[in-house]
Amino acid sequence: MNEQTWKWRVLRAGGLRLDGGGMFGIIPKAMWSGWTTPDEENRIGLSTNCLLLENGTRRVLVETGCGDKWTERERANYGLESRTVMDALLEQDVDPDSIDTVITTHLHFDHAGGLTTWDGADPAEMSAAGTSPRPVFRNAEVVVQRREWEDALANRSTMTRTYLRTHLDPIADRVRLIEGDEEVLPGIRVEPLIGHTWGMQGVFIDTDDGGLVFPGDLIPTVHHVHPSASLAYDMLPYESMRTKLGFLPRAAEHRWTVVLDHEPDRPVIRIAEGERGRYVIESVS
Repeated sequence: MNEQTWKWRVLRAGGLRLDGGGMFGIIPKAMWSGWTTPDEENRIGLSTNCLLLENGTRRVLVETGCGDKWTERERANYGLESRTVMDALLEQDVDPDSIDTVITTHLHFDHAGGLTTWDGADPAEMSAAGTSPRPVFRNAEVVVQRREWEDALANRSTMTRTYLRTHLDPIADRVRLIEGDEEVLPGIRVEPLIGHTWGMQGVFIDTDDGGLVFPGDLIPTVHHVHPSASLAYDMLPYESMRTKLGFLPRAAEHRWTVVLDHEPDRPVIRIAEGERGRYVIESVS
């Protein structure tokens, strides 16, 4: 295998349910409820999709999902499944200790929660005892934008329970801070995709079949390809739209394979230019 290109697998690291209005922002429920059916609490089903990259000598994980450090009340609030990225890796016969690099698009709990674990112990008891979780990926550096790391530590968000120190403090000694567009490893590049947070990054990968992109919460599901389909959770909705307007024509021109982080049914797509300048999705088998 060419060490400059990567083999890849999508890992489903569990599911959760978030408020449909939060996920679709300014789009009225009369529209989005025709795309996905909300439950009685107005939540829609989402996946936490991760990406495993291998080139024969290195193993890289993109995203870590929600992890397992949740009380029963929190699990009920978010509709969290018990499945984690560790389950997904072990199903593929991949030892978490064999991962040498973890890349997070950003550090919200549904992307970075799987960085640490209490190994199944009761989270309430561990918190009350002041017991710190351990890093899940003991031999890996964690790659994140410097702005995202600083914002996470300062809890700069309108959502006060999305940056959690139990996900961050135990891995602080292994964080590799990136500033802007940078090659992380040969054939893997990160690029800021500002909008959802100030420091969110996309991951751009060279594969034998062309470019592969993981754009994080810029396009979380197939219903978010339209530029105005931003999240109520976006810190900068207008910037998110502008970032997407720049991303879509590049994705179409280069025929990138795009992996969507929260899409439960069709997580792997391509984007094509349709009629009247609109962009449409194409499923990838």
